[in-house]
Amino acid sequence: MEIHPLIILAVGIATVIGMILVLRLNAFIALITSAMLVSLMSPGPVASKIARVAEEFGKTAGGIGIVIALAAVIGACLMESGAADRIVRAFLRVLGEKRASTALMGSGFVLAIPVFFDTVFYLLVPLGRSLYRRTGTHYLKYVLAIGCGGAITHTLVPPTPGPLLMADLLGIDKGMMILVGTAVALPAAIAGLAFCGWADRRMPTPMRPISGMEEPTPPPDDALPPLGLSALPVLLPVLLISINTALSTYADAERAALVTASQVRDPAAIAAALDADAPEGSPASRLAPLVPELRLAESDPEAVAELLNARVLAPRGPGAALAEGDLSRKSEAQVEHLNRLVLEGLVPESALERHDWETARRRASDFASIVGDTNFALLLAAAVSLMLVVRQRGTGLEDLAKLVEHALMSAGVIILITSAGGAFGAMLREAGIGDVIQGAFGDDGSGGGASTGLVLMLVGFGVSAVLKVAQGSSTVAMITATGIMAALLPPGGSSALGYNMAYLATAIGSGSLIGSWMNDSGFWVFAKMSGLTEAEALKSWTPLLLVLGTVGLVVSLLLALALPLTSLG
Repeated sequence: MEIHPLIILAVGIATVIGMILVLRLNAFIALITSAMLVSLMSPGPVASKIARVAEEFGKTAGGIGIVIALAAVIGACLMESGAADRIVRAFLRVLGEKRASTALMGSGFVLAIPVFFDTVFYLLVPLGRSLYRRTGTHYLKYVLAIGCGGAITHTLVPPTPGPLLMADLLGIDKGMMILVGTAVALPAAIAGLAFCGWADRRMPTPMRPISGMEEPTPPPDDALPPLGLSALPVLLPVLLISINTALSTYADAERAALVTASQVRDPAAIAAALDADAPEGSPASRLAPLVPELRLAESDPEAVAELLNARVLAPRGPGAALAEGDLSRKSEAQVEHLNRLVLEGLVPESALERHDWETARRRASDFASIVGDTNFALLLAAAVSLMLVVRQRGTGLEDLAKLVEHALMSAGVIILITSAGGAFGAMLREAGIGDVIQGAFGDDGSGGGASTGLVLMLVGFGVSAVLKVAQGSSTVAMITATGIMAALLPPGGSSALGYNMAYLATAIGSGSLIGSWMNDSGFWVFAKMSGLTEAEALKSWTPLLLVLGTVGLVVSLLLALALPLTSLG
């Protein structure tokens, strides 16, 4: 008996929430169990229903595992070497004590990109307490500012696990995700900082001693590395990945694979080659309807070129493939290149000149794709951060190995959770949920252009927010919501949505900030490390994240309308 996809969706979400919230099980167990349950309920050969969960788990781990592991190593080294301390002090020195809250927010904003949120908070709270001792005021503003900067980049900017997996599942270029995530996070952080000041005026909160916690003695300035070296592990991968994205975009702009009039040598021979009998569903059969128009346009090479370029041999979108690989993860120019190769395989060279793909721009882009690959860029940054530890602390190889091992152990849990979330999302797509829900956006299931795309952003935000409130973890909310939204996407990727897919990811990430309360570990990290009562945290921390999430959604929507970046999707 076939089960309705919406019932499968409801069972899957209920299983995740129930196992985390009621049974108190680890998110990995909840997500992988839900993935298997959804797979068993979905259509497909019985023998492969469990195997496909493992296959999708492996695919996700292959996309994000190395990056998360290396980011954890970088974060541990920044803490151990004193580089994180140096970055914070640089912010304070530039902005001054009067703007200390801005400095704390900026420090959290930057450090939460390579370092996990709770670690950033542990690092910066003693500084906020020290500032309060000197000024005697604004304690709540200081601790909220730390959380404001750390929380927003934790949910919007890779290589933190949630944004990283969103980029991987939605086929977003990592450099583009960093760029768009930062563009959305900055206005949200500024709005959050304004709320911090308002909350501090409305609810003055004294600093209280924290049970079981000794106030750390800050290291002297001469024990810290220089600012340039301290910032290098953070800035190097961002720079390399951004260069890769920029050169790739520059090369794609050539549109070297499009057919030009000068390349059309014999229109009649092209029509004859495409008129041959071809198996149903093959590239040649997709081009066959063009033959009558090609024969009418034989005397006009420009019209022939236009006809050939208009016909998409390999439709884009989730699940679309030509030979091997998901075309939704390829740029428009790469899809055009694959289409041109198919066309040249059907038409003789005497009729259609072969295109030159390896242009100077493309060669530069190919080189940048090596050094700017996310895995390689993070590996270089990890090497720099390890050398920084040795330089500052004189750490021996044995102690260095222990530092790396400890970092990788914490990363392993995150990799398991994110990979299980990827498998869960893939099984939701197997259930056919997208086909059912797309009916709400248009009977043809092709999406409805920008208006439907904006609706999808609102849906993604809402789903993520509900999941956040229900089970507490922003990362799990992002992972699960992205899996659901990936199943709803119309064929055509960014072009069909009317905006770059990264905006959908930032809307989902913004939703995962909404509703932080007592089931959220971040809520307890903030409350206990700050010395606030539960009531004080609910009146300050919870509305702060509501402001961050709401502003993040609004900025995402405005940028999607004003700067859609569809050609870069």
